Amino acid sequence: MHVILLERIAKLGQMGETVKVRDGYARNYLLPLGKALRSNEANKKRFENERATLEARNLERKSEAQKVAEQLEGKSFIMVRAAGETGQLYGSVAARDIVDALAAEGFNIGRNQVELNTPIKAIGIHQVVLHLHAEVELSVEINVARSAEEAERQAQGENLTSADAIYGVDEDALKPEDFFNPEAEFDADEE
Repeated sequence: MHVILLERIAKLGQMGETVKVRDGYARNYLLPLGKALRSNEANKKRFENERATLEARNLERKSEAQKVAEQLEGKSFIMVRAAGETGQLYGSVAARDIVDALAAEGFNIGRNQVELNTPIKAIGIHQVVLHLHAEVELSVEINVARSAEEAERQAQGENLTSADAIYGVDEDALKPEDFFNPEAEFDADEE
């Protein structure tokens, strides 16, 4: 199906272009959301009449997205989650969790604007891309840790996936004598 784009769509085209897309994509996504019109003579004339309005609305959305991007630029968000000693999370951090963290800071961003191909399943500092507008995107830092204290330590560059980092124990310095008494006599009858 051929459609006329009413706004810039990534990997598809610019506003005003006539592009060929699959029927389902057009019927289920582009047309109901008002992102495109079916390509016919009446709609082409309608688009040309509304072009200035559409361009002004697109420019307004872009400027709003740039303002939000300037506020978000360089920000880091801390997510406290339960995790094992190896740093593996017992759950995960999904796009919904990131949107909730941004909302807690006063940023209204939709879940579809967070580019997270797979959920975050390990502690550490992760870069997440936000698409605020078709032409405005930025990266924010998500610091996933077991506690706020660990998040601060991670932010300073410390690796928290070893026992030394978690408990303050040097794994290499541990000896069997630390756990067992070598002078203790072994009695086979006690077993």
